Amino acid sequence: MDSTLEKLATNLKKSLGINQKQDIQIASQILGLQKDCQIPVGDDCAAIPDGDGYLLLAAEGMWHVLLETDPWFAGWCAVMVNVSDIAAMGGNAIAVVDTIWTKKTAQATPLLEGMKAASQAYNVPIVGGHTNLKSAYNALSVAILGRAKKLISSFHAQPGDLLVTAINLQGKMHPQFPFWNAATQANPVKLQQNLQILPYLAENNLCHAGKDISMGGIIGTLLMLIEASSCGAILEIDSIIHPLDISLETWLLCFPSYGFLLSVHPDKIDEVKEQFYRQNITCAVVGKIAKSSQLILKLKDKTHLFWDWQQDRLIGLSK
Repeated sequence: MDSTLEKLATNLKKSLGINQKQDIQIASQILGLQKDCQIPVGDDCAAIPDGDGYLLLAAEGMWHVLLETDPWFAGWCAVMVNVSDIAAMGGNAIAVVDTIWTKKTAQATPLLEGMKAASQAYNVPIVGGHTNLKSAYNALSVAILGRAKKLISSFHAQPGDLLVTAINLQGKMHPQFPFWNAATQANPVKLQQNLQILPYLAENNLCHAGKDISMGGIIGTLLMLIEASSCGAILEIDSIIHPLDISLETWLLCFPSYGFLLSVHPDKIDEVKEQFYRQNITCAVVGKIAKSSQLILKLKDKTHLFWDWQQDRLIGLSK
């Protein structure tokens, strides 16, 4: 066993962003979502059939540490992550609502200002919600509604597909947390154009499956994708492109402001890459989908079994 690969795998497994994903299966079991819900659960959004397309519904609660230390950015991220979830499923965002609790008005101001800035930048209106500025604690969550003509789902990755990352590297790391910020200083028109790539892929059948890269980073998002699709994957560590001043371990667990993990048939890969290249988005093949239940990490000629979701469920949701 290569000590470098083994050490990397050990450190990645300790990640809070990955371990917290296991809370999803607890909620799913109590609510009986897999057994009772007619709408598949486990995607970035709930996809509700509606006419000739789908309504998309999602929500995100903000990390309390970010809320306390960088409230403006927390407000921005609350909108941004929801917009990304809609795009990840091939949709366009319609509107968001928020629920905010703070101990006093002054603490709410930067949260609301950050949300307003992101709402304007992504051209997605805030249309209501719930407000309590005399709470015993500070908290923020945002829900979003969108629409898609066709879906990019977490449930349809196919063995033999190429595993692809599409990430905007034109940014910088947050000074305190593993959040890659390629959004707050970007041109709003550019932000909106970048998101339009995903509906294009969906509507032109260029992508079997995909997910927004979340707080679990590339590694945690890939685990959720293969479990949802009941398949495995080989992740080629050497193929992952990352900023030179950011370690590979940090990057694998990083939350990028624009980052998607896609499962693409080899015949479609050139056209998919072209869509991202036109917008100066870094797009790279980083592995392949396999017929198994295992995530294998590969570094040069060494391999390491990182996870087997049949032995240790992460989110407990699959097709």
